[in-house]
Amino acid sequence: MTCLVFLTAPLDDADWCREVLGVERSLRADVPGYGLEGAEKSLPGIWQSERAMVSGCLVSVTPAMLERLTALYATFGAFPAEIEVQATGGCMSATAFMNTSTGSAQAAPDRDRAIILRRASAEMLALAATHGPDALRTRWPMALSHAASVARAKAAANPAKLRAAWGRADVKPQARKIPYAWFFGVVEEELQFRRFDGALSPAVKRAGFVMSDAVTVLPYDPERDCVLLIEQFRYAPWLRGAENCWSLEPIAGRVDPFERPEDCALREAREEADLGLARDGLIAVGNVYPSPGAVTEFLYHYVALCALPEGTETVAGLESEAEDIRSHVISFDELMSLIASGEVQNGPLVLTAYWLAAHREGLRSTARS
Repeated sequence: MTCLVFLTAPLDDADWCREVLGVERSLRADVPGYGLEGAEKSLPGIWQSERAMVSGCLVSVTPAMLERLTALYATFGAFPAEIEVQATGGCMSATAFMNTSTGSAQAAPDRDRAIILRRASAEMLALAATHGPDALRTRWPMALSHAASVARAKAAANPAKLRAAWGRADVKPQARKIPYAWFFGVVEEELQFRRFDGALSPAVKRAGFVMSDAVTVLPYDPERDCVLLIEQFRYAPWLRGAENCWSLEPIAGRVDPFERPEDCALREAREEADLGLARDGLIAVGNVYPSPGAVTEFLYHYVALCALPEGTETVAGLESEAEDIRSHVISFDELMSLIASGEVQNGPLVLTAYWLAAHREGLRSTARS
């Protein structure tokens, strides 16, 4: 027994239907008197709209997959309803997802946004088999961010002058499960990988902490030779048992799903330190995995050239995220002393400080000229 479902953009993609739903897209179809509606970072549902027409595709799915699709769309306030669609074979009845939440009319998402929405939806459909509505609602923003991280990873250059010039085809996945998915996610997988003797390894089990891409920003005033640090309570030191759980750090934050890393850097500077930075003042320090053995987080590090205010110690942060962030403007020499004493324990700050130490005189000379 199968159910006929009408899917709209961005899920009306033939490859996505085949790879995620396990079915072939059967027919294109139109529904007059309906349009797409939803919030900016959601899957749009359909809604009655005179003079509008929504296009999509028809797929035949199992009742179990329909249940998962229903759970996915319910995350955005859309629920299944029987409607009449116009297809090549004539009018027929199909299940569509009607939007009942507050939203606005939408056009079909552009290519890049559609790729991210489809990839996040695939993750959510996998989770829907074992996770309830609260977990799905909480996970969606991070699923979007993770999907955007995957898109950036796929688009990145892959130089291989020293390392092996291998690719994803040299890893053979065997089984995968997601035992935990809330704000963050955990994936367990059995796989084989190419060894340096050319053979595949035995099947091994690996577990990874799924996070999204993020940026760090160290504002530097080359004329006054000073930097801006932020300070905030951090849960990881608390969990580890540290006595002092307040951390000196660069400005940092997660890249939003449809945001470029440099835009994130500018936004986070405003949010965390009430500091306006210029895009042309951003200097890329390095793009790195801080702990590639088990964490997917990928960091874009920046030094930001700017004029820093004198004697400032502001408290900022987003109230919606319970942020309580204090900023400090200190000399570069004091920063290096704090690193030497062990008071600075934040890896990105140490990395960026040593980069700045190597380039500082050049930046100061340029600023003076």
